[in-house]
Amino acid sequence: MTERQQKILSAIVEQYAEVASPVGSSLLAKLFNVSSATIRAEMAELERMGYIMQPHTSAGRVPTDKGYRVYVNTINENVSEHLPERRTERALASRVHSAGAPERTIRSAVDTLVELTHNLGMATIGNQLYMSGLSNLFGQPEFINGAQVQQVAQLLDNLEPWLREAAPNEPLSVYIGSENPIGRTAGVTLIISRFRSPFSDNSYIGTLGPTRQSYRDVMQLVARAGQELEEVLYAWS
Repeated sequence: MTERQQKILSAIVEQYAEVASPVGSSLLAKLFNVSSATIRAEMAELERMGYIMQPHTSAGRVPTDKGYRVYVNTINENVSEHLPERRTERALASRVHSAGAPERTIRSAVDTLVELTHNLGMATIGNQLYMSGLSNLFGQPEFINGAQVQQVAQLLDNLEPWLREAAPNEPLSVYIGSENPIGRTAGVTLIISRFRSPFSDNSYIGTLGPTRQSYRDVMQLVARAGQELEEVLYAWS
């Protein structure tokens, strides 16, 4: 993939997350200040390589799971780096630190992720599962199909035991669409941060949302939530 193709793919991911409709060549031509013909040629090559697809005739293009994975890999390296603190991250840290007792702290972190990401939020500590924002998830336009909703429900039913068994060891893990071990056709992305707590060595906090989402923002917020929970919960022990 050329540098320009990678930039075009990133623009498609970000524009699709914002407008929830396929992205056309005319919009991208304006963004990159090149002709629509040039963009169409690059999009055709991205489609040939499997990074984008055309959902129906005469539509623009949307990312595939493969395209999302390339995009996430390009931004994942920056999430752990020291970046300027955003207002949403300050709000998250403030609420976690002011919540009080450990259980209230965990619930506050989950609820704040729901509010800031518009996804479903969840945390697992030991055998305890905290979850909030189910209406956010099923209110997304991607989930008007009953079969998809059933797939998401199956994933949620099996999420806590899968986390306990698989124990992902990375500080931040992103499972996109078909990469999910359960509910592979549900069209969702699971973003989880592993953190240590006095109650369990394998504790997780994260979000579940459609594959169409603002990955950079959500990944940074989930990573920050894990960091803040680890700090606050150990202060209580």
